[in-house]
Amino acid sequence: MEPALFVRGLALGFTIAAAVGPISVLCIRRTLAEGRLVGLVSGMGVATADGTYGAIAAFGLTAITDVLVDWRRALALVGGTFLLWLAWRTVRSVPGTAAADDAAEGRGLPGAYLSTLGLTLTNPMTILSFVALFVGLGVTGDDPAGAAVLTLGVFLGSATWWVILTLGVGALRSRVTRTWLRRINIASGLLIGAFAIVAIGSALPT
Repeated sequence: MEPALFVRGLALGFTIAAAVGPISVLCIRRTLAEGRLVGLVSGMGVATADGTYGAIAAFGLTAITDVLVDWRRALALVGGTFLLWLAWRTVRSVPGTAAADDAAEGRGLPGAYLSTLGLTLTNPMTILSFVALFVGLGVTGDDPAGAAVLTLGVFLGSATWWVILTLGVGALRSRVTRTWLRRINIASGLLIGAFAIVAIGSALPT
C-alpha cells in the first residue's frame, strides 16, 4: 500500500462527504429522530456511493463516466423527485409515532442505506470532481494498484465523516424534546424540498 496516496484519498473522501447538502440534512434528521444507528447506516450509503464513483474515476472507466454524465439530467430529475417525496414525508412525520417514522425513514435500516446510496448516485457530476482530483494526483487507469489504494482511502474518509457526524449529533438526541423534534422535521423537510427543487430545475432544459 502507498501510504501517501492512501492519506490523500482519505482526505478527499472526508472533504467531499463533509460538504453541506440534502444528504447531510437527511442524516442529521434521521440521527435525531431514529438514533445513531439509522444515521450511521444512512451515512454508509453515501460512503458506498462515494467509493463507487471514486473507483470509476480512479480506474479510468471513461465509458461509464461518459454514460453517467450524458444521463445527468435524467438522474437529477429522479433524485430531485425522490428528495421531494422525502421532504413531504419528513414534514408530515410526527415524532414518537412509529408508523410515521418508519415511513419517513424508508422502512428500516436497509431502506435508510439504499435511499442515501441511490440519492448520492443520482449526482454523477461527482465523478467529474473525482476525475479532476485524481488526475491532479497523477492517478490513472494505468496504475491499478494506486487506483485501488486511492479508492479505499476515499471510502474510509467518507465513512469517517459520517461516523463523526452521527456520534456528535447522536449525543444531543436526549436533549431534544418532542416539540423541538417536530420543528426539526419541518425545517429539515423544507430544506430538503428546496434542494429537490434546485435539482429538478437543473434537470430541465434551458
